[in-house]
Amino acid sequence: MNPSVQESKADSAKVAALLRLEASSIEAAADRIDTASVDTALRLISDCDGKVIVTGVGKSGVIAQKIAQTLTSTGTVGIFVHPSDALHGSLGVVKDGDVVIALSNSGETDEILAIMPTLKQRKVSVIAIVGNVDSSLARQSDVVLDASVDKEACPLNLAPTTSTTVALAIGDALAMTVMESRGLTAEEFAANHPAGRLGKRLTLTVESLMHESPNVSEDAGWLEVVKAISKHSLGAVNVVDNAGKLVGIVTDGDLRRTIEKTEPAAFSSLKAASMMTRDPIMATPSMLAYDALQLMENRPSQISVLPVVSEGKCVGILRLHDVVRSGL
Repeated sequence: MNPSVQESKADSAKVAALLRLEASSIEAAADRIDTASVDTALRLISDCDGKVIVTGVGKSGVIAQKIAQTLTSTGTVGIFVHPSDALHGSLGVVKDGDVVIALSNSGETDEILAIMPTLKQRKVSVIAIVGNVDSSLARQSDVVLDASVDKEACPLNLAPTTSTTVALAIGDALAMTVMESRGLTAEEFAANHPAGRLGKRLTLTVESLMHESPNVSEDAGWLEVVKAISKHSLGAVNVVDNAGKLVGIVTDGDLRRTIEKTEPAAFSSLKAASMMTRDPIMATPSMLAYDALQLMENRPSQISVLPVVSEGKCVGILRLHDVVRSGL
């Protein structure tokens, strides 16, 4: 076997083994979980009327930032504060009634220990996620969550890897449990993620994407229809009656198929009424754009435009192109 292939397989096996190591460390953390400590931590976070301050240094600081962001996006106000910044003024964001989650693998991080007396003075509860439950940080905290690991994924057993993975998993588990207990809905989650795909699917409406309705009457000649389609460049025109009510739609395809089967001598008699698709599928301005997308795609023959109707009047047209471009 080619030596390079052998090396590649060996490296892949190492990656798989390290993934299993980290996974087993999370499983071990779940097995030794202290129910009373976790219940207290969840109650403190759920009952917090202020903010949840998450803090840590180095790699633990990066994990702390992620936990703070996860809390905030799932209905709990979470703020990351670096303990060094806290020592130089950022402690001003910490108020009575807040909850602090402090991350430290050793539990002896100088910067975190330095702010502990001030945190106690401000009557905040401290939840420690630590790798050493007998550490100074653990002894000074109200709740201690065990994030210890037997071995880092680092070959030298030095770089924080498995330990940060376990700490992150504990933080995620706390945030998700609080989210569920508060009954956060998908719509509420989406409101905090308006630019994400899920947020768009649950908040973006047809009205935000539709174009002003390009209308023609039923007795409009074929050339007038062609000019209207060309003018608006939307691939279709809506056909309406005198009251503005939708009666049909003429798409590029409708126009092309009608002309193909009509003798040139009969072109002058072609009207929108004879070319249009009657009673077409339509959308409303308040409909979710994602639902409109499903109307266009989940059918035997896909369609690329939808008339938009409000209170009986044709008010717009929605293109598949615009829905897809929005990121749905």
